[in-house]
Amino acid sequence: MTPPYRVGDELPPLEIPVTRTLIVAGAIASRDYQDVHHDAASAREKGSPDIFMNILTTNGLVGRYITDHFGPTAVLRKVAIRLGAPNYPGDVLRLTGRITELRTADASSADASSDEVVDAVEAVVQVTGGNGIGRHVTGTVAVTLPEPSAKRTGA
Repeated sequence: MTPPYRVGDELPPLEIPVTRTLIVAGAIASRDYQDVHHDAASAREKGSPDIFMNILTTNGLVGRYITDHFGPTAVLRKVAIRLGAPNYPGDVLRLTGRITELRTADASSADASSDEVVDAVEAVVQVTGGNGIGRHVTGTVAVTLPEPSAKRTGA
C-alpha cells in the first residue's frame, strides 16, 4: 500500500557530488557533445571557469531524486525544470522537494496483456536544487504512485 502522503510534506534532501566524471558521463549519455561539457579549455575560451553540467543530466538527477523517494513502482509523468547557476566539478548539488498537490488517478496496469486497472495517487512535487554558487534548478515533477491493494478488474 502506498504510504500516506500529505500536501506540504518535505522530501529528505539528496546531496550529489558534482564530479568531472558525472558531468562528462551525463553529457555523453544524453548525446550532448558540446565541448563546454567535456573540454575545460574550450569552456574557458567561451567564458566559463570550467566544464559544466548539461540540462539533461540535471533532468535525470531530478527524476532519480523523485523515484528514490517514492520507490520502484513510481512512474514519472512530467518533469519540468529551469536551470539557474551552473554545476561545476567539485561542488555538491543538494536537491530538496515538497509535495504541492495530491490527486487520484486511474492508470492501466503495466502488463499490456491484462485488462486490470489500478487506482493510483498522483503527487506533484516542487523540486529545487542548489550548489555553492546558488540555485541550480527549480521544477515541478508529477509522479504516479500505484496502490497495489486497490486493484480491481474491468475495462
